[in-house]
Amino acid sequence: MAIAGAADLLATWEAGLAEAPAGRALLLHRTARPDLAAGALPALPVGAREADLFTLRRALFGERMQVRLECGACGEDMEFDLDAGEFARSLDRSGETVVQVRQDGWEVEFRLPGVADLSAAARDADPRAALLARCLVSAARDGAAVGAGDLPVPVQRRIAEAVEAADPGGDVTLNVACPECGQATRAELDIASYLWTELDAWARDVLLDVHLLATAYGWSEPEILALSPLRRRYYLELCADV
Repeated sequence: MAIAGAADLLATWEAGLAEAPAGRALLLHRTARPDLAAGALPALPVGAREADLFTLRRALFGERMQVRLECGACGEDMEFDLDAGEFARSLDRSGETVVQVRQDGWEVEFRLPGVADLSAAARDADPRAALLARCLVSAARDGAAVGAGDLPVPVQRRIAEAVEAADPGGDVTLNVACPECGQATRAELDIASYLWTELDAWARDVLLDVHLLATAYGWSEPEILALSPLRRRYYLELCADV
């Protein structure tokens, strides 16, 4: 993955300030996948997006992700580390986009949902039925074609199981045992939100660096951002010694 420069990352951060979480996630995904057209990103399977964001996180801030979680049983504050690279590798299923289900004479092909599919379905009065209709490629019973509304509940369950198996990154859930009481707490890991929080902190630190160096040396923002982080830090130390 080509790592975006400081100026591009600041532009992503600035654009995301006015966005809701879904818009920020899309901006981050654009940063992670500059090789794809922006319009194609929401159509990718959800797990593919999550893998891309974990890869971006690794490229920008390293492998180690520190996570804090409150035990659901005793309220103890738990802190532990995750490996961003390992998550990226385990969630990457870029070659699979359609699952097939065969059961009791039913033959179904179903496309793995993308972010756009989930967003559209969530606005419907019946999200499950809407998602089924959007992503159904084909369905037949004993060779006769049928529509999404004709699929029985057992077949719908099999479709859901097949999608989960093919796209495990569609729902990244942690199951953490509390060191105090031993009870397990389940929690969803929202990598887009986690990464945005880190990017926000980084951007504010960089802008403070720009302000201090511009004040001390009269340099422009592009000139300061063109410096490597190590050289910027060295100049800031020199400013502090004056």
